[in-house]
Amino acid sequence: MFTYYMPTRIYAGENAVQKNAEALVLGSRAMIVTGAHSGKKSGALDDVLAVLQEKSIPALVYDKIENNPTIESAVLGGRAAREFGADFLIGIGGGSPLDAAKAIAVYAANPPAEGSDFEMMDIFKGTFRNAPLPMAAIPTTAGTGSETTHYSILTLHSIKNKQSFSSPLVFYKSAFLDGRYTVKLPLQVARNTAVDAMSHLLEGFTDTRASAATDYIALEGLRIIGPRLSKLKNGGLTTEDCTALLWAASLGGIVIAQTGTTIVHSMGYPLTYYKDIPHGMANGLLLGEYLRRTAEVLPEKVNSALSALGFGTLSEYCMTLQELLPCGESFTKEELENWTENTIKSKNVAICPFPVTRADEIDIFKACLL
Repeated sequence: MFTYYMPTRIYAGENAVQKNAEALVLGSRAMIVTGAHSGKKSGALDDVLAVLQEKSIPALVYDKIENNPTIESAVLGGRAAREFGADFLIGIGGGSPLDAAKAIAVYAANPPAEGSDFEMMDIFKGTFRNAPLPMAAIPTTAGTGSETTHYSILTLHSIKNKQSFSSPLVFYKSAFLDGRYTVKLPLQVARNTAVDAMSHLLEGFTDTRASAATDYIALEGLRIIGPRLSKLKNGGLTTEDCTALLWAASLGGIVIAQTGTTIVHSMGYPLTYYKDIPHGMANGLLLGEYLRRTAEVLPEKVNSALSALGFGTLSEYCMTLQELLPCGESFTKEELENWTENTIKSKNVAICPFPVTRADEIDIFKACLL
């Protein structure tokens, strides 16, 4: 038995925003949630503003979202939305703005009491007094798949790590996938984000919550990424390639919205928090050893995933990961052991395809990073 729920309407292709303007406008006053640069550089912000102007929709551009957004940023964004009177949000950017927009949508409708502890609010239980504002998403990287998940991942300095909340109420109403917004990304950013999408697909395909439906979707996403790995390695991605990679990332989001992720994600978070390693690269540094251990219990699944990507052996795949993810960061044994104090407590340990102890996580860190 399994359940499947994914309410986001997806529009993919060149000029998706302009051609489907009615699905972008979800109210009468919009707040656009984006980073300082990504929305403008990609061209997505200008396209959105043109549509809103044509529809006579007042808009506030809230471009204060940092990489790895904090809960404090979400609270401030919610306040800005209320002060502007926004009744819907448009998230533009990579995973950081898209995740932040979900939390802002919650806080806009559920203002915290003055002086309250933001981190202890019910947001991390996924329960809210009032429904969050409706949202549309325009990803400008092909990685997180946040446009098709009900997760928001925020940085909590109090625990020196990331923490997520989830609720079906924070699924985006609509998402617009246009390769024009990602075709000019720096090559390493394109690599990191593609590996993030690949990580979602592989983790969702192999964890204990996988189903026939998610397996089908995951393999399709891997088949899309596989033929484009050579261009991710050497350059030359076309707009068509980029739209396809956006679609693969959305498929990854659809998968993990049903299955969740594994220890690859929870173990990757401290690499980002302490070493500032991009999220997708952090996942990729751990994927090879994760798949090696998974192959011991699910050999047919791992072989199917490798075949979908176009690889004959796990060794070939690991070599490609190393070529895509040059990481010059150094680690100490003490750091890795300390990080596992928190990572072993993650909920996704329970859905990993193989048993995981803290000693196992230490061994995985050492095999991948030392």
